[in-house]
Amino acid sequence: MKVKRRIRKIVVIGCWLIAGSGMLILLVAAIRSRNNQVCAGYAVDISGPKEQWFMNKKDVIDLLTKNGTVVLKGKPIQEIDLRRIEERMEKEPWIRNVELFIDNNEMLQVKVEEREPVARIFTLGGNSFYIDSSGAQLPLSEKLSARVPVFTGFPAEKTKLRGADSILVEQVKQLSAFILKDPFWMAQIAQVDITLARTFEIMPTIGNHVIEFGDATGYEKKFRRLLRFYQEVLSKAGMNMYERINVQYDKQVIGMKKEMVMSRNDSLQAVRNVARMIAASNAVQQQAMLNDGATTGAAAVTNNEKPAKDSNTVSANRTIAVPRNPNPAKPKPNESSRIVNGQQRQSAARQPKAVMPPKRNRQ
Repeated sequence: MKVKRRIRKIVVIGCWLIAGSGMLILLVAAIRSRNNQVCAGYAVDISGPKEQWFMNKKDVIDLLTKNGTVVLKGKPIQEIDLRRIEERMEKEPWIRNVELFIDNNEMLQVKVEEREPVARIFTLGGNSFYIDSSGAQLPLSEKLSARVPVFTGFPAEKTKLRGADSILVEQVKQLSAFILKDPFWMAQIAQVDITLARTFEIMPTIGNHVIEFGDATGYEKKFRRLLRFYQEVLSKAGMNMYERINVQYDKQVIGMKKEMVMSRNDSLQAVRNVARMIAASNAVQQQAMLNDGATTGAAAVTNNEKPAKDSNTVSANRTIAVPRNPNPAKPKPNESSRIVNGQQRQSAARQPKAVMPPKRNRQ
C-alpha cells in the first residue's frame, strides 16, 4: 500500500511538472511571437479635470514621434522602449502623467493626463505664465486662455523657485483655489496685486476701492469678513464710498472713506476767490473810515462762479463768507490763505495799502 501511494505521488507531481513546463513553453512562445509582431498604430486618449484641453491629439503624437522623426507604426514591438518614451513625454510642462501599453491588437495605447491651471501670474519683468495645483509653471497657449484668477507683481523670473518665492507661490495657490470655488469672488475680483512686502491687494470688478488683504494667513476668515462688509455696509453706502478696505487684521474690517480731491484748476480758482474776498474786505474798510469810522456791520462775498471741470478729480461749489466784525482788522500783505478743504496752501497776491481819510480843516 505504501509503495502504491508513493507511486501515485510521483505520478501526480510528474503531471504537474509536465503541465507547468508546457504552460511555460507556451508562454515563452507567445512572448516571442508577440515580440515578432509589429506595431499596428497608436491611439491617443487625453484626460483632465476639464473638457477644454491645452493640448490636442496632434500635439501628443508630435511628442510621441518627435515631430515625425520616430516611426512607430510597423516597427517591431520588442524594439519599442515604452518606459523611455514615457519619461520623454512627461518632460512636457502641460503633461502631468503618461501611460503607454500595447493591447491585444498590437495597438499602442497612449493615455495622457493634462495639468490644470489654477492661476495666471504676471512678473515684475513683464513675463506671464500659469501655475497648476502643484505649483508647476505652465507656459501660455495660443489655443486656449484659461479663466483663472490673475496675480500681478510676482518678484521672481526663475522657473525653479526657492525660499520666500516658493512660499509666495504656495500662498497664491491657496487664494486662487478658494476664489475658483466661489462664483461671487470669481466675478468680483478683477486681479490681485502682489506688493513689495509680499502681501496681497485685491482690485474689484465693481467698486472703485482697493482691498488690503495682507498675506494668505487665515484667508478664508478674511474673505468671510469682506463678504459681510459688502453685504452690511457697501450694499447701503455704495460701492464707491470707500477708498481702501483693510481686512488683514483679525476680527475687524477697516474702511477708509474717500476725500474730496481738488484739481489744479479748482485750486487756482479757490486762490482767486480768496483774493477777491480780501479785496472786497479792504473796500469795506476804506468806506467805513471815510464815513467817520462808522461800522457797516458786516460784509459777505459769495463766490457763485463755477469751478473749472477736471475729469480726474471731484470738485464742488464753495461759498466763502467774511465773518461779522464791527472792527475789521487790517489785512497783512503776502498773508498765506488756506484752501477751503484744507488740501493746499497758496500765497495771496500783495494787497494795496489802506487809504487814510483826508484831514478835516479845523474851524
